[in-house]
Amino acid sequence: MKNSHLHLVVNHLPIIFPIVGIIILFLGIFTKSEVKKRNGYTIFILGALASIAAMATGENTEDAIEKLQGVSKDLIHIHEEAAELFAGFSYVTGGFSLLALFSSWKNYSISRFAPYIVGLLAIITLFFAQKAGTTGGEIRHTEIRSGFSANQQESIGTDDKKTSDRDHD
Repeated sequence: MKNSHLHLVVNHLPIIFPIVGIIILFLGIFTKSEVKKRNGYTIFILGALASIAAMATGENTEDAIEKLQGVSKDLIHIHEEAAELFAGFSYVTGGFSLLALFSSWKNYSISRFAPYIVGLLAIITLFFAQKAGTTGGEIRHTEIRSGFSANQQESIGTDDKKTSDRDHD
C-alpha cells in the first residue's frame, strides 16, 4: 500500500473519533454515567493517536501528489496548515482526556469539571477538523471548492463523456 493510499485510509479517523466521542461524552454527562464519560475520554485519546498517523502519512503524500497534473500546491499548503492546527487541538483534547480519565479513576475533585472542559475542547477540535477535511477534499475534488458552479460540473461531465466516447471508437 502506497503512503498516499494509507493517508486516505487514516485521515478520516481523526475526524470521526471526536464526533463519536462527543456523543458518548454528552450521554455520560446527561446520564451521570462515569463509564460513558470514560469511554468518551478514551475515544478522544484514540482520536489524538489517529491524528499522529494522519500527520505522519500526510507529509509523504504531499510529495507524491504535488507532481500530479491539476493539483494545486497552494491548496496543499492550505490543507497542511489546517491539518496542523486540527492535529494540535486533537493532541490537546487527547491530553486533557487522558488527565480526565485518570482523575475519574482516582475520583479526584477535578473529575466533576473535566467532562465540560474536554467537551468544549472537543467541539473546538471538531471546528478545525471540518476545516482540515474540507481543505483536504478540495485538493482533488473540484466540485467542493468555493466558486465551483453547476456550469463547470456540466462542462466536466461533457468532457468526460467525449473522452469516454473517443476511447471506445
